Amino acid sequence: MNIYVYHAGHCDPKKCTALRLAKFNLVTIVHSFREIPYSTLVLDPFSIRALSPEDAMYSSLTALDYSWNRKPQFTKKFRHRRALPYLVAANPVNFGKPTKLSTAEALAAALYILEEKSKALSILSKFRWGKTFMRLNQELLESYAQAQSSKEVISIQQTYLGE
Repeated sequence: MNIYVYHAGHCDPKKCTALRLAKFNLVTIVHSFREIPYSTLVLDPFSIRALSPEDAMYSSLTALDYSWNRKPQFTKKFRHRRALPYLVAANPVNFGKPTKLSTAEALAAALYILEEKSKALSILSKFRWGKTFMRLNQELLESYAQAQSSKEVISIQQTYLGE
């Protein structure tokens, strides 16, 4: 699976997980929406549909790396958008905060759910906190990866949050 990151340049380059992944040739950085493949699966926290293993049919995955404090309007242009289900961040900036994942965490989680576990672990291996992310989210990621549909992922999430 090809992995792209739209990089808006909103973050500190020294802390940017997307730029670090590009340094290791694990992602392709793009700076224009025109460079994003038309048929890619886009990780978008504002999507109404959850990512699930049924989305493994896509040949590429794209993360949008910019400040989510400003809700973007352009994400409506993407055809295949999915939100990640509930997970907890392990990165130093947002440690322990639910749904505040770095770009690297989001990509790794998506790849894990899409049955690309070795790629997910490869991404996480580039960060000191990568193993912590897996430890915090292992049970959920395994459950999400076993789901058959987006609805089932939501059901797993609701069950977990209700406990």
